[in-house]
Amino acid sequence: MTVSSRDGESHASTEPGRVVAAFGRHVLVEDEDGRRHPCILSGRRLRPVCGDHVIWRRPQDDSDGLVTDIDPRTTELARPSRKGDREVLAANLTQVIVVSAPTPPPDAFLIDRYLAAAELMGARACLAYNKTDLDPDGAALDLSEFSSIGYPVLRVSARESSGLEALGRQLAGHTSILVGHSGVGKSSIINALLPDAEIRTATLSEATGEGRHTTTASVLHLLPTGGELIDSPGVRDYAPPPVPVRDVAMGFREIADLAGQCRFSNCLHMKEPGCAVKDSVTSGAVPARRYESYRRLVRLMENLAPGI
Repeated sequence: MTVSSRDGESHASTEPGRVVAAFGRHVLVEDEDGRRHPCILSGRRLRPVCGDHVIWRRPQDDSDGLVTDIDPRTTELARPSRKGDREVLAANLTQVIVVSAPTPPPDAFLIDRYLAAAELMGARACLAYNKTDLDPDGAALDLSEFSSIGYPVLRVSARESSGLEALGRQLAGHTSILVGHSGVGKSSIINALLPDAEIRTATLSEATGEGRHTTTASVLHLLPTGGELIDSPGVRDYAPPPVPVRDVAMGFREIADLAGQCRFSNCLHMKEPGCAVKDSVTSGAVPARRYESYRRLVRLMENLAPGI
């Protein structure tokens, strides 16, 4: 059976697929047999991202396939768009791997925001500290601040191939994304885990005709462990998408754990009396830097999502 699309081209009946790379109006879709097909989008409202499960039509000739629908997402890694709403970066993730390194200088507040995003979307999170060959003593970043609140912290050197087995175990069975500053070595980690990753990306570039964009797009790789790993472009800054101010605390697990002990049930842990969170900051039980990170995100959400 064939179906005519709006542009008059003939396509076969629809079938499920997975978006493994997206470049604006062009995507690469993996079919149920693991083959990948360049596709275009049906209509301007469709905005699939890497990791999306989609419905698409296989072409009857040498033209591109046609993505007609996006299945409901279980999770979304997003950020504020230029318009102040949500821009989805990747979908259906179960784990966020925040990559940091001694160079460029680590930004603990950026790490906090990625961890908060993972908490808010219901995904697991892990910190991978790369380039440990340059900082064997871990002096550039206080990793214990994150491990003390339950986040797995892995010390990795892609250059020396150390820590990769532990990272592989962390990735097994998950759909994970590597995030972090530009230059922290995410691509080096991908290449260390998957020696043919550069060849795969080159093949992707050839298949889509979007070679100049492959370094600025998220790409999904299949891991030998059975998991999936998305390599995302490096960033200068990041913030979770707009959420109600009262929900920000859910992104900081040590603050969320104390919230029920505050005098007021709607305490924002900013200026309210009888706040268990502020008391814990004073006693040192909650690190002052993490609390300041929370306060910064509250103020940002007050600007991004007023009245929500």
